[in-house]
Amino acid sequence: QVRLVESGGGLVQAGDSLRLSCVASTRTFESLAMGWFRQAPGKEREFVAACNWSGDTTYYLDSVKGRFTISRDNANNTVFLQMNSLKPEDTAVYFCAATRRTYSGEVGARRINSYDNWGRGTQVSVSS
Repeated sequence: QVRLVESGGGLVQAGDSLRLSCVASTRTFESLAMGWFRQAPGKEREFVAACNWSGDTTYYLDSVKGRFTISRDNANNTVFLQMNSLKPEDTAVYFCAATRRTYSGEVGARRINSYDNWGRGTQVSVSS
C-alpha cells in the first residue's frame, strides 16, 4: 500500500489559481501512474487528470483542458495539479490516486477502479 497525502486546497474566487500537491510514501514512486479525481457534494467521484510514470503522457477531463495541468517530480515523490482560471463548478474534494497496474490508455486512466491507492482528499472551493 502507498500512503498518499494531498495538500494545497482552499477557498478562492472565480478566475484564481491553486496548486494541489500529493506526496506518496513509497521508494518506487516512478513505478506509479498517478491520477486526480474530484467529488462534489451529492455527485459521484469523477476523473480530472492522470499521468504515466514519467509524466510525458497525460489525460484530462474535457472541462479542465487548457486550465489544469498535471505534473510530477519523481525525485520528491510528488504529483501536482496546477489549476488556473478556476470556476465555481470546480468546487469539490480533490483526491490523489496511484496504481502500479497497467491500464489501457485514456479509458483506463479515467476509471476509478484502475487505481489501488487513494488519499483522503483536499477541499477546493471556488466562489463566484
